[in-house]
Amino acid sequence: MSQTPSRESHVLVVDDDPQLRLLVSRLLRANGYRVTGAADGNEMRAAMALTAFDLVVLDVMLPGASGFDLCRELRRESAIPVIMLTARGSEADRVEGLDLGADDYLAKPFSPRELVARVNAVMRRMRADGAPNALTPARAFRFSGWILDVARRELTDPQGSIVDLSTGEFDMLRAFVEAAGKVLGRDLLLDLAKNRIATGYDRVVDVQISRLRKKIERDDASEPMIRTIRGTGYMFMPMVERVS
Repeated sequence: MSQTPSRESHVLVVDDDPQLRLLVSRLLRANGYRVTGAADGNEMRAAMALTAFDLVVLDVMLPGASGFDLCRELRRESAIPVIMLTARGSEADRVEGLDLGADDYLAKPFSPRELVARVNAVMRRMRADGAPNALTPARAFRFSGWILDVARRELTDPQGSIVDLSTGEFDMLRAFVEAAGKVLGRDLLLDLAKNRIATGYDRVVDVQISRLRKKIERDDASEPMIRTIRGTGYMFMPMVERVS
């Protein structure tokens, strides 16, 4: 049985098709979410200037700025979870969306139950990270001068600056620091960081790790933080200190 979302969970649905926007809005409201609709980037920006949202369902094919453009814009300003909807379901498009910072990608036509399940999965992760975790009592992790704050969902670099991470990037890095020194396979990383079936998403882990490396590894570093273990998976190399 799926968990009922919090009443405060507020989703912004950005789609220029009024019928689809209404359908998705009704579907999410029926499952306990507050929903606001927007037809394009201008309406999205106006809505976000007035209201704090928990997640954005974002269509790719929009008039004016595309969903890819808007996802890139969102990632410059926040780490709000983004689920992209599109009629273009090719692997290249999925990878482009994920590479820009989207947390999930759903091709049209999609199953209403699948959309709700994916939204629920993102919201469960967000709520879980704000509550005590019996399996992982640490509230933060320190490694190589960096601090990953689980309670605040923030990553701070050695100079004290906060580094923006998408939901997927944060969950991926958390999976690594919690299992530092251990080899994590792709399927396990998908389960830990994305909570979805790996079929059809063979490159998701590679995309997320590539983005993480760009954000946390120096070009002149003698040892990578995330080491590729050929044919097996990946290993997080730094020593990690748990902070209660």
